[in-house]
Amino acid sequence: MTIAISGASGALGRATAELLLRTVDPREIVLSTRRPQVLADFAALGAQVRRVDFAEPDTLPTAFAGVERLLLISTDAIGSRLDQHRAAIAAAADAGVGHVVYTSVPEPVSANPALVVPDHAGTEAALRESTMRWTMLRNNLYAHMQVPGIESAAASGQLVSNSGAGAAAYVTREDCAAVAAAVLTQDGHDGRVYDVTGPEAIAAADLVTLASEIGGREVDLLSVEDAAFLAGSRAVGMPAEVAELVTSFGAATRGGFLATVSSVVTDLTGHPPRVFDTVVRAALAP
Repeated sequence: MTIAISGASGALGRATAELLLRTVDPREIVLSTRRPQVLADFAALGAQVRRVDFAEPDTLPTAFAGVERLLLISTDAIGSRLDQHRAAIAAAADAGVGHVVYTSVPEPVSANPALVVPDHAGTEAALRESTMRWTMLRNNLYAHMQVPGIESAAASGQLVSNSGAGAAAYVTREDCAAVAAAVLTQDGHDGRVYDVTGPEAIAAADLVTLASEIGGREVDLLSVEDAAFLAGSRAVGMPAEVAELVTSFGAATRGGFLATVSSVVTDLTGHPPRVFDTVVRAALAP
């Protein structure tokens, strides 16, 4: 059985490929990427590396030839990637791919204010409408994305948040990769939707407590509205698109769209998800 990973040169793609290589013959692994040279180490092990760029439709027709299962990792072109994903799904179907595993987000519904939702909802719809079997991996926010904010709060004594009393079940990229590898190599996941989460939902107040402990000083929580959070993010030099995205994640957290905690990591991989506190402390250890 041949397994493919799109966007394999990205962090999640590489982590998943490394796990697959532990149990799958490298000759049965196809890694697609815009930058084949970055995956030279995998090619040296025997994996097939193919140059594929979702923004270049002419690279798609042969991208998934001979592939039975595909991990479709969402691209980073927010706002324009839906058409790319649809084209990739069509190419996969034309190539005879039997099963697509897609990296989505929690609760991709119209009420969810996260800016990434329309792209993911549209991609999920395209997969459901396709002739292929599918599995949705609705990965929560990455734990490592919170590290800079906690480090800054520990140093400044203040954490600014627009998430209100909401919480998010932050998960590590490594656990997401382990779930993806499990689904790609196991049977019984057709038509399933999995919320891939950490072991607990973390609120801004929890981040403040952690920042206080790490910094050895009192840290205050400053809760603000979305507009103020966005303005503050731009004021410290955050690019506009990034600031808008981060602000929307805060709004989604406040609305309860990221709070679900599941046992998916344990159920599919056999090991519990990494604890947020431990992950952050390790990242900020001297």
